[in-house]
Amino acid sequence: MSDLVTLLEIGTPLAGTAGGLGYARVKAPAVYWSLVGMPIVRTRFAFTYRTTMDVCGLTVAPSRLRAFLSRTVTRSREAQPVPPKVRRVRSTSTGLRVTLRLPAGMEPADIAAASNRLRHAWGVHAVHVVEGKPGTVELRMTGYDVLRRVKMPRRVSRRPMVIPVARREDGTAFVRDYRAIPHGLTLGANQSGKSMYQRNLIKGLAEHRIALAGIDCKRGVEQAPYAPRLSALATNPEEASGLVDALVGLMDDRFDLLKEHQGLTASTPDAEITSDIWGLPADKRPVPIVVLIDEVAELFMVATKKDEERRDRMVTQLIRMAQLSRAVGIYLEICGQRFGSELGRGATMLRAQLTGRVVHRVNDKQTAEMGLGDIAPEAVSVATTIPPDRPGVAVAGDTSGGWSRIRTPQISISEVAAVCRQFAHLTPDVPAIAAWRPIAPAISNPAEGPSLVKPKPVTE
Repeated sequence: MSDLVTLLEIGTPLAGTAGGLGYARVKAPAVYWSLVGMPIVRTRFAFTYRTTMDVCGLTVAPSRLRAFLSRTVTRSREAQPVPPKVRRVRSTSTGLRVTLRLPAGMEPADIAAASNRLRHAWGVHAVHVVEGKPGTVELRMTGYDVLRRVKMPRRVSRRPMVIPVARREDGTAFVRDYRAIPHGLTLGANQSGKSMYQRNLIKGLAEHRIALAGIDCKRGVEQAPYAPRLSALATNPEEASGLVDALVGLMDDRFDLLKEHQGLTASTPDAEITSDIWGLPADKRPVPIVVLIDEVAELFMVATKKDEERRDRMVTQLIRMAQLSRAVGIYLEICGQRFGSELGRGATMLRAQLTGRVVHRVNDKQTAEMGLGDIAPEAVSVATTIPPDRPGVAVAGDTSGGWSRIRTPQISISEVAAVCRQFAHLTPDVPAIAAWRPIAPAISNPAEGPSLVKPKPVTE
């Protein structure tokens, strides 16, 4: 009887611990990874690294000197094949980072081709291969699905015009770097997460001294809540045409400012010669402007001959901005469900100027090809397999040919609107587009209702 009691006393805490770890694995995977998964994977990696690399074909024949030393020291007839050398192993909140030095004759593509086999061998969720310095690669292992419940990394580099928007599947942050990739295109079907992506982008932009110009032809239902932080807002095609004309005029004025400041003479210091606004002194540098266009197809659709003339002019102006405005700090962020030649003249030419591409779940392969076919053809099939029960998941690519799966965190319109009100004092006054400055609704306290406290009776 006493033995049974002892077993019960020992088994109850163990069962509670196992149940707690099982709960953490589902509800708090980062905690489970730190407590259980990471020690197990590091141990498995340390003990099975050489064998795993050999089985996966990621070894090369040793050099003559190495083979000679091996035969001399170990007195063995055959020298062992050489795997990549482990330079560094670092644990993160989502997985492991392993830096490898590649032996002669091996390239990063060899490691990437075996990434799925490495994933199963070491028992991790995924293995991503990232090229580093010449001759080195980094294995980014994730211990769990970081895209299931998205939380942005705590440490994200903060630089001017660099906005964290989403999380990559390798655990790192996906940032929108406007100075590196000035113009972007976001595509996706209804309920795919386009609006969520734009909300996270506006939330990040609102915290910096950047002018935001919105074009929302759905009568402003998407962008009107952010009015306190918008320097301009157009809610129909006619207003959008006027706003685009004003932005092109502002672009020309900024080019005149650059030309005036350059003052190219024999005595002009090299440090003062610049071809974009970021080389100007801080007191002369105009504020950068991000133009947010929601549902770009509404700008292309026409019903009458007059509308067609307006459309052609506006598209021509947008193409001019996409080609020239980077140097003067005006950036385009275009969003839509489709963006192909069927929209009309100039659509494909404008799309070709949009370097950054983010494609959410789409209804057909052709839409995915519109966004990724010309920059990362192998990512088209990935975009067409995004499940409908994961809104916010997208494929992000650029003209370098690289691409990755990302997902934006869940955020509501009210949360973004609150951030816009909080940072409304950062909204710059841009006279050229002041005519389109939205009137932010006044924030009033709710009227006090009648008191429910019964007053004391008056006594004489």
